[in-house]
Amino acid sequence: MELVTLRLDARHWRDCQAATIIARWDALAAKAVEPNPFYESWYLLPSLRALDTADRVELLWLEEDGRLVGLMPVRRHPAYYGYPVPHLRNWVHDNCFCGLPLVAPGRERQFWRAVLDWCDSNAGSSLFLHLMQMPGTGPLHLALKAELEAQQRGATTVLAEDRALLASELAPEAYFEASLGGKKRKELRRQYRRLAEEGVLQVERSRGAEGIVQWTAQFLELETRGWKGRAGSSLAADPATTALFRASLGGAAERGKLERLALTLDGRPIAMLATFLAPPGAFSYKTAFDEAFARFSPGVLLQHEALQMLADSEVQWVDSCAAPDHAMIDHIWRERRRIARHSIAIGGRMRRHIFTLLARRETGRVPGGIA
Repeated sequence: MELVTLRLDARHWRDCQAATIIARWDALAAKAVEPNPFYESWYLLPSLRALDTADRVELLWLEEDGRLVGLMPVRRHPAYYGYPVPHLRNWVHDNCFCGLPLVAPGRERQFWRAVLDWCDSNAGSSLFLHLMQMPGTGPLHLALKAELEAQQRGATTVLAEDRALLASELAPEAYFEASLGGKKRKELRRQYRRLAEEGVLQVERSRGAEGIVQWTAQFLELETRGWKGRAGSSLAADPATTALFRASLGGAAERGKLERLALTLDGRPIAMLATFLAPPGAFSYKTAFDEAFARFSPGVLLQHEALQMLADSEVQWVDSCAAPDHAMIDHIWRERRRIARHSIAIGGRMRRHIFTLLARRETGRVPGGIA
């Protein structure tokens, strides 16, 4: 019987930028049991360069006989949602909408076991492991739940929310008719006709890299002119998020992992949508529309066009990456994806006892496993 050697190391992300390492990283992402574009090299590395200026993030890097089979970024946090409670956490940020590790098929339980062993041995001052932006279904969720139960390790789900998901066997127009009532569909058709009277109205869709620099600049300018620009929360408001957006869209486009959709009037974009392609799924990353045309609902009209994703044989579902109860997308996309935050006991008996007390105080119940 052939022996398999698994080894997990914590590597600083700056040591993982060589072309040979990125090639191994990309190979893992291409066959991962569940997709997560936000942890692929073309998104995570630009995120780290832009946002981890204090060099605090490490990559948990699991190898099997020299082959990369698991990867997850982590960092140590001195505070837990405003409370002075140190802990370990998978690294996500405001523009990272999924915290699933990249794991090779068949290595789900081994990955979580290795991560938990590493946390036990390298806890430092951290009192527990906190996992954010975790889908509440799928192979990795089931593997984590099973491993926690097998180890009788304390854990709890501290928050679970549902966000809009597009997943249906219906054709795009049939789905649109099933989602919206006749009165609303009639109103949208009227708005489309009225908007077309304003000039030459076109829908532009691309999955290539040609023109990506100009498209990205147009998106940033369009978003800045809207409410996010006025609130100071647009991507262009911060040089770090500007750099991340430009680098990640460019990297995704070069790999054929980006769909760009735009509604243009006389050649000028009035609504834009960037979607990351990660078969069998996709992630609706960023959208913006021109508020000067708000009376025509250009954002909703663009989402109507985005339903064409249902006709793509390689895409089984699209994660909206939207907040729960989103005012617009929740009325069009009828399916939901559960997204959760889990806290998990690590270390020895005393540390785990402290975790139990903290978890009970936060949730009002003894930590009996993740939901």
